[in-house]
Amino acid sequence: MFSILIPSFNNLEYLKTCINSLKKNSEYAHQIIVHINEGTDGSLEYIKENNLEYTYSENNIGMPKALNKSSKLANFDYILISHDDFYFCPGWDIEFVNELKKLDHKKFYLSGTMVGAGQVYFDAGETVSNFDENKLINNVEKIKTFNFQGTTKCPGLVHKDVWKAVGGWSEEFSPTGGDDTDFAKKLWDYDVRIFKGLGKCLAYHFGSITTRKKDKSLFTYLGSRGNKIFLLKWGIGINFFEKFYLKSGLDQNKKLIFNEYNGELNKPKKNFEYYFEFIINKILFFYLLIFKRELNYLKKIK
Repeated sequence: MFSILIPSFNNLEYLKTCINSLKKNSEYAHQIIVHINEGTDGSLEYIKENNLEYTYSENNIGMPKALNKSSKLANFDYILISHDDFYFCPGWDIEFVNELKKLDHKKFYLSGTMVGAGQVYFDAGETVSNFDENKLINNVEKIKTFNFQGTTKCPGLVHKDVWKAVGGWSEEFSPTGGDDTDFAKKLWDYDVRIFKGLGKCLAYHFGSITTRKKDKSLFTYLGSRGNKIFLLKWGIGINFFEKFYLKSGLDQNKKLIFNEYNGELNKPKKNFEYYFEFIINKILFFYLLIFKRELNYLKKIK
């Protein structure tokens, strides 16, 4: 049914939990493809012993490159982008399939809903060592969710033809940070207008374990770096695109915009707020353009 891409960086116990949940809680047969970064924790051996399809790099090449590399092995028409610190809840793929039956074209981006350290709070354990699987399973039906607008998140489903048409994940964002919204921007420019999060498709997220494994400040750094790359590439910032185009992102109080899905998106309404924030984005863009030579991590951008 789906070709599931799972980049992993020395995250064996979480990877095991993720793959076991896919095997246990999937209604349909899927192709699981893991990209192993380094694999010095035994994850490479685990993949081989379990006869899973994989790609490999001796060093950590980051999520964008890992996704692009593993996508070359995809055999199914649909690509599902996953993290290795997900636990897929029962019925997750049924929701995707039901949604696909409603569509008569390939131009969409569908996602599940992250529970736990994600969009919907639920405590079944912060780490895999104290993960309470039974508690999660017994409460899946009780978790209050809804279909939401403007998703850029994972687990994310896209048609393989569309993936190829937009060039997959943008590798200038490696190791990660801003790459998911960049993918959404490329989809938007390819006339995709369905960015729908499915409320009943649940994946428990332990919280970007790989990303913050070595440095808890990495999130802030990556967000800042990713936004600079996005701004130089597209002329607007991440939150501007998410807020005005996808109807998501952050509001003026820096709170998550979490709107119920109400159909295909249209071009943004260009009111005073739009133009005010657009001007601010352009000022920041030209500032970065002038001084970007001093930013070593932006060398690959234009």
